[in-house]
Amino acid sequence: MKSRYAFLMTVVIVISSLFTARLVRWQALEHDIYDDAAGNGSEYTVTYEAVRGEIFDRNGEPLAADLTGYRVVMNRLFIGEDDLNGIILRLVELSGECGEKWNDELPIVTDSGGGYRFTEGADDTDMIAGEYIAWLAEKYGCAGYSAEERRNIIGVRYTMEKKLFGRTRPYVFAEGISEKSMAVISERMSEVRGVSVEAFAVRTYLNGSAAPHIVGVTGLISQEEYNGLAENGYSYTDTIGKSGIESAFESELRGTPGKCVFKEDRNGDIEIVRTEPARPGNSVYLTIDLRLQQAAQKALKEAVEEANEYAAMVNDKNMGADCNGAAAVVIDVRDFSVLCAASCPSYDLSAYYDDYEKLAADKASPLFDRAFAGALAPGSTFKPLTACAALEEKKITAHTSIECNGVYTKDGMELWCMGYHGEQELDSAMADSCNVFFAETGRLAGIDALEKYAKRCGLGVKTGVEIYESAGTLAGPEFSRLTGSEWYPGQTAAAAIGQSDSQFTPLQLAAYCGTIANGGKRLKTHVVDHIEKYKSGVTTYRSEPETADDMGVSEKNLQEVREAMYAAAKSYSQLQEYPIEIAGKTGTAENGGSDHANFICFAPYDKPEIAVAVMVEHGAKSGIAVNAAKKILDEYFHTENSEG
Repeated sequence: MKSRYAFLMTVVIVISSLFTARLVRWQALEHDIYDDAAGNGSEYTVTYEAVRGEIFDRNGEPLAADLTGYRVVMNRLFIGEDDLNGIILRLVELSGECGEKWNDELPIVTDSGGGYRFTEGADDTDMIAGEYIAWLAEKYGCAGYSAEERRNIIGVRYTMEKKLFGRTRPYVFAEGISEKSMAVISERMSEVRGVSVEAFAVRTYLNGSAAPHIVGVTGLISQEEYNGLAENGYSYTDTIGKSGIESAFESELRGTPGKCVFKEDRNGDIEIVRTEPARPGNSVYLTIDLRLQQAAQKALKEAVEEANEYAAMVNDKNMGADCNGAAAVVIDVRDFSVLCAASCPSYDLSAYYDDYEKLAADKASPLFDRAFAGALAPGSTFKPLTACAALEEKKITAHTSIECNGVYTKDGMELWCMGYHGEQELDSAMADSCNVFFAETGRLAGIDALEKYAKRCGLGVKTGVEIYESAGTLAGPEFSRLTGSEWYPGQTAAAAIGQSDSQFTPLQLAAYCGTIANGGKRLKTHVVDHIEKYKSGVTTYRSEPETADDMGVSEKNLQEVREAMYAAAKSYSQLQEYPIEIAGKTGTAENGGSDHANFICFAPYDKPEIAVAVMVEHGAKSGIAVNAAKKILDEYFHTENSEG
């Protein structure tokens, strides 16, 4: 036992000697090294947001721009805990004098009796609100203030905590203040270290109601978004694109945040070590023509009103009384750039968050992008595709004659025609929109051929546009298998006249019409023309025509179809005297309620520039869609009927 005790004592003495020697070394020999290290203090990195790139139309008209705003910022590095409440109260009083609001997210207000209640106003929560305030007052050291002062200080402190206010994260006390308020607050708070009034870029949506679905909105980053983007330098308080171009081109628009590194020495003095200036994001120029877009929005609104008025006039609710939405797309057939993509009803981006609850509850769904995502049955606008397929598969010629006696009955299918047309060839059948002719033509071509050529035209597949679009649905065995149903031969006739399961978007119809117009080559649709460095004029990216598919139909057969569409357009009273030669096709699609009213066209006929697609939900009469398209054509060609 004695030997063990001696051994343990020896070990303790040796270890103690080692520690003592090390302490002597630190204090005597290496004192200067550690003293210098302690003198270096702590470093804090504060990140500053970059100016977001702007969004313009094809002619440089601003859609989402950066205007100068002013905000009051508090920097924790220069504000001690003992001074924080007093500074907050001074800022609250100054802001009140200037008529400005400050950031306060505490859901408790003072009542007329000097007590507290939750903003929800429940009577049985008054005591709980008071207890919560008392707890927060103790937490934030708010004793000695009046009830209103205490509430205001706690409101700001509560919001600061939510926004993670700290040495590396400044707090925005108020933003969007006027220039006059900026001057007053700057002067009155000039001696207070840690409070500054800064200029910043305010995201402003000019012409906000013209193309809101395309431009899109920004908002605070969500937890899910943050989880995916934290490694790219995003923080919990960042703003991010939520939809449209704002979202799809977030990486271009965001820019690179700036950094400022501060050092605090052991005496509490703070100095700037280094700064990295923020780099603004790039600006995106769209292919959209603002004037054409606005003309289309107006034309669609008038189309809906026209349908409603017609239903009232004929006293038939199934003749347009249920019409409350429409959409139109115009593409340049030479490169498939989208010149216009209008959706009605629309909304104003500048009031998006203020009006969100109202917009979300609106049964007309103004937040829904009908132009790119609103898929409806195409009706007779599908008939040119049926003709292309049958001609290319050599099942008919342009002069094949099919007799129409008013009803089609084959393979167990019964389809009624709008008239008794007698013997029909392609031109007359297209002008008369003869269901019998195209039902039989589709049957001869076969559903496989209809599916093949439709997809090549962009029907039932995505067109390639940069923002969200629906692929729609294409009637046929493939879609039937996906839905767990069986395809029957008789359904081919219905598919051939644009009924059955087919549902396409206005964007798809415009791409399909443009493919027929330009010789059968389908290009990728796009809404971005080019991207520039912020306010520099230096282009970093420019869209180039990109082939998506080839229809695989000979020029001879395409010309036969174009001539038939020209004959059809000439049969519409609204277009018979039109100064520009047009080829087109109307369509009314049966569904629950009033029929959908559709129209596709390209112009000029001999040298196509644009393709137009208009779809009026429950518009009842295809002539309503033709009227809307005519107004859009007026604006594009600057005819004597246009207002611009």
